[in-house]
Amino acid sequence: MALSRRDFVKAMGVGAGASYIAQCPELVFAYDTARPALSDRRWSQQEPAADVEQVVEDPLSQETVVVAENLEPVIPHPGQQDEAWAKLAGLEQATGKRPNILVFLMDNVGFGDPGIYGGGLLVGAPTPNMDRLGREGLQLLSTYSQPSCTPSRCTLLTGRLPMRHGQLRPGFAGEPGGLGKETTVARILSESGYVTQAIGKWHCGENEESQPQNVGFDDFYGFLGWSGLYTDWRDPEFAPDFALSPERQALVASTPFNNHLVHAAKGQAVENLEEITTEVSAQLDDKFATYSEEFIRKMASSDKPFFLYHCTRGAHWKNYPNPKFRGKSPAKYPFKDSIIEMDDVVGRLVRTLDETGQLENTLIFITSDNGPAIEPWPDAGYTPFRGGIGGTWEGSVRVPGIVYWKGMIAPGRISDGLFDLADLFNTSIALAGAQDQVPTDRYIDGIDQTSFLVTDGGLSNRKYIYYWLMDVFAGLRVAEFKFVTAGMSEGDHDVVNPGSLTTLETYKNAKLFNLYLDPKEQYSFWGRQTFMDHLFPEPMRAHRATYVKFPSTPQP
Repeated sequence: MALSRRDFVKAMGVGAGASYIAQCPELVFAYDTARPALSDRRWSQQEPAADVEQVVEDPLSQETVVVAENLEPVIPHPGQQDEAWAKLAGLEQATGKRPNILVFLMDNVGFGDPGIYGGGLLVGAPTPNMDRLGREGLQLLSTYSQPSCTPSRCTLLTGRLPMRHGQLRPGFAGEPGGLGKETTVARILSESGYVTQAIGKWHCGENEESQPQNVGFDDFYGFLGWSGLYTDWRDPEFAPDFALSPERQALVASTPFNNHLVHAAKGQAVENLEEITTEVSAQLDDKFATYSEEFIRKMASSDKPFFLYHCTRGAHWKNYPNPKFRGKSPAKYPFKDSIIEMDDVVGRLVRTLDETGQLENTLIFITSDNGPAIEPWPDAGYTPFRGGIGGTWEGSVRVPGIVYWKGMIAPGRISDGLFDLADLFNTSIALAGAQDQVPTDRYIDGIDQTSFLVTDGGLSNRKYIYYWLMDVFAGLRVAEFKFVTAGMSEGDHDVVNPGSLTTLETYKNAKLFNLYLDPKEQYSFWGRQTFMDHLFPEPMRAHRATYVKFPSTPQP
């Protein structure tokens, strides 16, 4: 018996999810038409798993090559590289300019929140727009962030791990950042003829030297810290001891941090637009989407390409959903309402690119800054992996990675190849043709993954993912194997927030997990597969050695 996708959903119809589909037929339509070339396929036992890339090389046994002494070694794929650059050259000849780049970075959204990653309607928040892009593009299964937001964002922008750029943890209220001495992707792209726009959450430092308009962005519209910083102390349900005390309200208000929605042009001081209250917080993602739409429309008539770094407010707790989305998810919970708004924003931006004729010349990368926060459950995201924000278990650092580029990335690609958010630095610079602008006086952890992304059946150029817990080197991943020497102990929890782990544990005996067999990291192979003991110490030693050759001084 074969079922259409629509009939399959109806057959599975249970509870609120089924009624939500019935009330919102446009979501079923979006799902059914997510992949036009595949929309007539049927669910049956005979249907082959043709969408999964056929891996022809084993990353574990592949040799890497050194591109430069300050660059992460890569797995070479010469033929793949040639094919990628031929495709890019053809596109540039047709459009007359380099490609646009849109990075859509969500906040605390777990690997399992988008429907294409096993969430969506199943967890009470359908994401038809993200799902469609993933099905019509490339779905990455092994995309890695840092354990928390500030480290991830600075790594994405600099191509450098936190132990190099110095931002080891989320920045506190009014705290300075470390980007003033760093070279960001925005700065290099701006100097290479790109228009650079940052929108939404920044959280890379509030000091002038680290603000977006001073590190390479032509324009910034958003907030400098994180959204809870502006609203938690105002909420009588979340913090009545502050919200109901005029004296404490005044105390927080006098703290030296900027609690406004701001705007700044390159080289100028930020302009405060409006104070971020709980009511304003609910409107922020709509405001950000509108600003991005206007930017995209403006760029349609420009002879310059653009780099749009769109960072959402959602879904960082405590969530205050936009009135248009409040209670509209099947789950009805604030986080889920925020997720369907994030998906709506994705749809708005893609639609604007399409309407302005820029979709074919724009690489879109959708991801999250880290895994879900566990403490505020049920106002929290979902991951099928172990752990959440703040550690190096897969649930902390393995995030969605949806890559869409109409006409350039073949529909239906799925890959387990390794991709670090640091790779966006090198990849964006390569797309701009500015590889010679990559700094040579410091170590760059990112890798140019252009050929992996745009070549049909492309393979990752990255061999290792490195896990750091602030200033503790905790391990690495290669292929499906994860070798760890330290982690957050799950035997010691914060009493108030039971999901929050509080103790760093260094293992006397290392742990080795096979992430294919054990994605929840419960069964260490180390005791039975010691014949692999020579495969991990050497790359760990080599990684440590880069900090000696290219020393960095992280901030405390």
